[in-house]
Amino acid sequence: MDRRSLVKQAGIAGILAAGAAPAVHAQQAIRWRVASSFPKSLDTIYGGAEVFAQKVKQLSGGKFDVSVHAAGELMPAFGVVDGVQQGSIEAAHTAPYYFFGKDETFALGGAIPFGLNSRQMSAWTFEGNGLKLMREFYAKYNIISFPCGNTGAQMGGWFRKEIKSTADLKGLKFRVGGFAGKVIERMGGVPQNIPGGDIYPALEKGTIDAAEWIGPYDDQKLGFNKVAPFYYYPGWWEGCLQLDLYINQKAYDALSAENKAIVEAASAYAHVEMQAKYDVKNPTAHKQLVGAGAKLRPFPADLMAAAFKTSMALYDELSAKNENWRKVYADYAKFRSDQNLWFRFTEATFDRFMQSQKL
Repeated sequence: MDRRSLVKQAGIAGILAAGAAPAVHAQQAIRWRVASSFPKSLDTIYGGAEVFAQKVKQLSGGKFDVSVHAAGELMPAFGVVDGVQQGSIEAAHTAPYYFFGKDETFALGGAIPFGLNSRQMSAWTFEGNGLKLMREFYAKYNIISFPCGNTGAQMGGWFRKEIKSTADLKGLKFRVGGFAGKVIERMGGVPQNIPGGDIYPALEKGTIDAAEWIGPYDDQKLGFNKVAPFYYYPGWWEGCLQLDLYINQKAYDALSAENKAIVEAASAYAHVEMQAKYDVKNPTAHKQLVGAGAKLRPFPADLMAAAFKTSMALYDELSAKNENWRKVYADYAKFRSDQNLWFRFTEATFDRFMQSQKL
């Protein structure tokens, strides 16, 4: 009979009277390593893994210790999926769309051009079919996933020269994260998928002509405004970027039910906190960048229209040839349609009104 059943049936007094005090078993200490795809200098996005680790340690009373390692310490930024899949590390914190080269379906777990915003992405993940469908896909890689952060909507990046029409993308060497490169390429650009820590020198030397990262707070830290004056918006390829905690399935299965619950709770906490940090830090950094001379520009209307048309055509092509993509995207697209209809009458209308007021 286990301790809980004994207490329930006999009560504390009865147990003591019978001299049958329940045994206390010391929980074995657990140590995990998390490989991040980000540099330590980015306290927001790299910090998501640190928040997770701190919360795991707190909730476990110090019995479950997680160390976080920046990109390049244990493995390259884009090598973390292989590391988790092979069991070289227990977990990784990363942007799913970095791995679209393995299968385009990875991108649906993070961000795709003209996709969901952050609230919609959380809704699809936690209350829709998102988590279920993505976990079914990740199982092919010996991975179980937990949402672990969101940047919110992003900026369109820094350009050395002004973009006046779609034609200006032709031949443009553009550092753009993950899956969006497929769209940029079809529009005549030359996408470059390089880690965050390597962007500045490439932009400074002219190896690339433009670069997007996330938004004002991180962009200011990385100094992009010093080497590219034009700051474009919106980041149409990232209405949000959801980060994931990838865990080796065998390592996860070895956890007790209690520790599995701790992992789930800690990742959810980190998920909410990351976007809160970005929403607090981005407005101030945005003002400072503009004050320092950044030239804000909206993407031209013809470019936005062409990007949307190109993206939708790409998704249709993928649905015709990639069974994994087709299964997840069909659900994602229906959810996006329903959400946008609802937001049209609520969030979007309210936001447009408030943003037109002088407060």
